[in-house]
Amino acid sequence: MAREIPFFKPDVAAEDREAIDEVLSLERTDQIEELERAFLDRTGAGHAVAVNSGTSALHLAMCALDLKRGDKIICSVNAFPSVPEVVRHFDAEPIFVDIDKEDFNIDLDALEKILEKNASKKLKGAIVNHVGGQPTDLTRLYEIAKHYNIKIVEDASDALGGTYEGKPIGATGGDITCFSFSPHMKHSLANGGMLLCDDDTYYKRATLLRNHAIETEGWDKYGNLEYIYDVVDIGCKYDMSLIDAAYALAQYRRIDEIIARRKEIAAIYDRELAGVKHVTLPTAKRDHIYQLYIVRIDRNRDGFARALREKGIHTGLHYIPLHLLTYYKQKYGLRVNDFPQALQTYQQVLSLPIYHNMSDEDVAYVCDAVKEVAAAHI
Repeated sequence: MAREIPFFKPDVAAEDREAIDEVLSLERTDQIEELERAFLDRTGAGHAVAVNSGTSALHLAMCALDLKRGDKIICSVNAFPSVPEVVRHFDAEPIFVDIDKEDFNIDLDALEKILEKNASKKLKGAIVNHVGGQPTDLTRLYEIAKHYNIKIVEDASDALGGTYEGKPIGATGGDITCFSFSPHMKHSLANGGMLLCDDDTYYKRATLLRNHAIETEGWDKYGNLEYIYDVVDIGCKYDMSLIDAAYALAQYRRIDEIIARRKEIAAIYDRELAGVKHVTLPTAKRDHIYQLYIVRIDRNRDGFARALREKGIHTGLHYIPLHLLTYYKQKYGLRVNDFPQALQTYQQVLSLPIYHNMSDEDVAYVCDAVKEVAAAHI
């Protein structure tokens, strides 16, 4: 009988339950502020804004940059749809860039070529995502951004707790960094996101717009009470709930343990699947925390995935290139072959299960199944 291995399985430790119980018993109400302080302490960033999702964080980042209709934002064509989506909400234009064929992040050579050709003042910046938990070459990225005077927003949804050259992701030199506490949305128990920045103006605007752009000063000079408020802009409802904050904080306190276990699992995969026919293992070019373990299947990827599913193993696909999605394909007249590296990668990549509460037996079962499927694969 096949063992069932989900693609991701949420973990609820005793500490998580205790933290949620504190909220439900109304013992304390400072979990959101404590979560923000925990991020500042770990990363060294200047400001932190907790929100209800990673997408909300990205949207507030665009608000902070004062994105307007007709503006342009560069992004990798290999990203979750939330990336160009937050750009389109301003009636601004996402400009897609092909990917590096080894780490699946944005191709910095292609990025630089686009910037060389595009002298428009409407080009405001770039959203750069760290695929699978491996950051792009941030040193070069920041140099490019400085040379062409564009802002860099990092989508670090897959890089929570990660590092670049030993420095925590979130304070390595980008203008704004956004995180998600639920990168596996289909299986999330709680949602949440975080926006980090050093710029005071970005922080004040993101904080203001997080909750309907409401301002309240408590007692004012006329003696009015704190229930007197004003609305000074068009805001959003992006504030985080206390329960989400409590769960995220408890998980964040264990982030080093969680990452260490994922690295252990990745090492097992690396060892056991090395040289397996039809399967190419991920390339670790920089600090990699293996939020995802993405392999290449040299042909008939979908058949390979179906065979694994028959053995009870669920897999993922990261990602369908944005130019193949109906909205963007039709909106911008994009063609299938416009981004050849992303297209070839899409046709081959497959994400294997990797999460810190996988047992060694589960990992061994996945390895054995991959070997069996590969041996019979056509």
